[in-house]
Amino acid sequence: MTQIEESVEVQVPVRTAYNQWTQFETFPEFMSGVERIEQRSDTLTHWVTKVDGVQREFDAEITEQIPDERVAWTTVSGEARQSGVVTFHHLAEGRTKVMLQMEFQPEGPAEKVADKLGVVKRQTKGDLTRFKKFIEERGGETGEWRGTVV
Repeated sequence: MTQIEESVEVQVPVRTAYNQWTQFETFPEFMSGVERIEQRSDTLTHWVTKVDGVQREFDAEITEQIPDERVAWTTVSGEARQSGVVTFHHLAEGRTKVMLQMEFQPEGPAEKVADKLGVVKRQTKGDLTRFKKFIEERGGETGEWRGTVV
């Protein structure tokens, strides 16, 4: 398993950053390689990704969700194995640190080489940078889900 840890500071309150992160269907707007996400229930999402011409589909279950603090997930079926957590940290008025920690299993020779070259780590950092731009330019979230999963 490969571990990735990246963070970004966003110029919005914790509540705004957290609320936007619960809108999984908007992830394709700032996550490269994510073509579509369907929210199938409060805790189940279906992902379609395409990276370097390779399409994958998988289901991920939200295993923990605490408003304004964290969202954790793990894949439960499909063509990818990963788990992770995103946490939200108040830095100052209107300023939040978004921290992503993720583990994933590279599949096949191409993914293993890309992983060794740091491609996934750079992509993750780019996704967080695009999230920053997305949420700051909007000035607010596209929606929210304030439920708790424990």
